Amino acid sequence: MDETTGGGSPPGLRSIGYSRVVDLTHVVRPGIPLWPGDPPVEINEVAQIATHGYFLRRFAMGEHAGTHMNAPRSFDGQGAGIDAYTPEELVVPAIVIDFRSQAATDPDNSLSPGDILAWEEKHGLVPAGAMALLNTGWQRKWENPSAYLGLDGGEGLRFPGFGQDAARLLVEDRGVAGLGTDAAGVEPGQDDSFFANRLVLDRRGIILECLANLDRLPATGATLVIGPLRLEGGSGAPASVLALVP
Repeated sequence: MDETTGGGSPPGLRSIGYSRVVDLTHVVRPGIPLWPGDPPVEINEVAQIATHGYFLRRFAMGEHAGTHMNAPRSFDGQGAGIDAYTPEELVVPAIVIDFRSQAATDPDNSLSPGDILAWEEKHGLVPAGAMALLNTGWQRKWENPSAYLGLDGGEGLRFPGFGQDAARLLVEDRGVAGLGTDAAGVEPGQDDSFFANRLVLDRRGIILECLANLDRLPATGATLVIGPLRLEGGSGAPASVLALVP
């Protein structure tokens, strides 16, 4: 599909050309990986076709369960809630940094400024206003929550993420719209400062965590359409994230 604007189109009209759509969202169900201490995902039937004439379920989950988007209120009690993001802010171009080989050698590995500069040598400068997505390969561990969170060894959370200097480079120097990852958090699991989250959310940027199918995206060219649940005042929300790929 290719949507383009003609010569007579209104000024400022935007268009997106794409050939395929990739779903970056994990299916929500009980038993998915959850941050330690988060409430479990619960799904219960409340109406059955045979009894009520229709089928209905009730679900309960934490604001940061499954594929989700964080909001400034996560770390600032006076910060904006997830419902404050405008629709225009939730359609953004994306770049993908392949970090799988580095993550495979060390689960505590963190993206460095050198990794970003190496990416830019191949693909050009990270464009301002884009989402920077980190493909760590952790999505393959999704069906094993203990492995996904790195809890197997009893040493706390262990998974790769954006290092602090890399986050500064992307946010302060390149002006990205936000950071995203297929791991449980944008910071490495051993970093409990939530530095990258705070850096992005202080600017009311976008944080996406627990993404799926990043290996199906090109390094550049995709556009994300992010659909968080509009929870009033939410610290975050489960989100449907689609990628439109040229």
